[in-house]
Amino acid sequence: MIVLSLAEIADVVGGRLHRADPGAQVTGSVEFDTRKLVPGGLFVALPGEKVDGHDFAAKAVESGAVAVLAAREVDAPAIVVPPLGAGEAHERSVALTGDQDGSGAAVLGALAKLARYVVQRLAEGNLTVVGVTGSSGKTSTKDVIAQLLEPLGPTVAPPGSFNNELGHPWTALRADASTRHLVLELSARGPGHIAHLAEIAPPKIGVVLNVGSAHVGEFGSREGIAKTKGELVEALPEDGVAVLNLDDPLVAAMASRTKARVVFVGETASAHIRAERITLDDEARASFRLVTPAGDADVTLPLHGEHHVGNALSAAAVALELGATPAAIAAGLSSLERRSARRMEVVTRADGVTVLNDSFNANPESMRAGLKALAAMTRESGRRSWAVLGVMGELGADTIPAHDEIGRLVVRLNIAKLVVIGPEAAAMHQGATQEGSWGEEAKLVPDVEAAAALLHDQLRPGDVVLVKASKAAGLWRVAEALLDPGNSPQDNRERSNGGDA
Repeated sequence: MIVLSLAEIADVVGGRLHRADPGAQVTGSVEFDTRKLVPGGLFVALPGEKVDGHDFAAKAVESGAVAVLAAREVDAPAIVVPPLGAGEAHERSVALTGDQDGSGAAVLGALAKLARYVVQRLAEGNLTVVGVTGSSGKTSTKDVIAQLLEPLGPTVAPPGSFNNELGHPWTALRADASTRHLVLELSARGPGHIAHLAEIAPPKIGVVLNVGSAHVGEFGSREGIAKTKGELVEALPEDGVAVLNLDDPLVAAMASRTKARVVFVGETASAHIRAERITLDDEARASFRLVTPAGDADVTLPLHGEHHVGNALSAAAVALELGATPAAIAAGLSSLERRSARRMEVVTRADGVTVLNDSFNANPESMRAGLKALAAMTRESGRRSWAVLGVMGELGADTIPAHDEIGRLVVRLNIAKLVVIGPEAAAMHQGATQEGSWGEEAKLVPDVEAAAALLHDQLRPGDVVLVKASKAAGLWRVAEALLDPGNSPQDNRERSNGGDA
């Protein structure tokens, strides 16, 4: 963050100083976890379902914080912001932090104001803000964009999928006077959420990847999802750039909703930046010819799954806009690292069993992409394939048909074994059975412990296992048990429950 005095911060967020020196300066990072504080930092006191950050104010100052951003007076120097009443911000705060009294909304609102002020100051210089949204692939694409931009100048991007009302301003406040690129991932649980995030850190370049079925239960329809995803391009300035997936009609239609210049990407021949001659190797890694107005280059992605081609094209469009050459982009794409855990993380055990850990989250589109990657990795080699799948959440009325269709797709892709976990996902098992799976090919088990036990008994050297479900299903514990047989899913559950404010 840029250096600011406590008096300046109080003025920006509309707060008052409590037991604080107005001239004291925040020179370190802004943190909501006392374990991450460094000398000169600012501690954000957020309430939660189990702990309240206000109770850690004194500890935060002992850890080096100059002051605490708080909703009430605490036993430490603080900037106290007034409470917010009922409204959308309050509802978002309750959903995010679990607080009911509005204190979370007050602190999050103050954090957003501080981030907006800092980003505006930095944008007057050399900072470019890049926003990425879509129903699936946001995190992977954000990671790719960051890696392509880093050779062009200091770049800040969030870890993992830290893309909500807390993660967005927290990431924006990592930027300082040296930062040239701020790459942000924008998520939404309802209409207006992306517009709100775009106000916090106004993007100059906006990327919309796709419109799928994720959260359709909350939005009502794919058209409702598209309306919300398009809030990103509506936020772009006239001198900005909208990078849109021409292969997705709902995304392509967003061109009419922006004042910015539009760059289309995709496999469609009329796309400004496109992929030609796509091939997959026996590990489902794509190679293609990158075609751009500035020249062409060959790319071999080290990431697993053909769906990464579209993500790579969007990232290439951003990098090209910010000064990279096609040759440099191709070299960057061909040497990518996987930065976010549990997203097509491919590990081969000593006994030859390969685990595709894509357990961070799931929706019908990402589930299909994972299954196609699994099929591609086993089709020619003859290795036995396993799909270990759990529930896809927030699909509303589409829940049963969506799960049924995934079960049928498993059979159509000739995947050898299907393990469906939990009664909520039973329609997958039903779909596979009705499509032609029988006997021991498809199993419905009650929980992750039962799935891990089944796999322990039946896996053999050379098998390839995809583990995927929505985050709440906890299937990452199955993947962890496969990769570290000494730890049971129950052990992993217990390890994941620790933490401090």
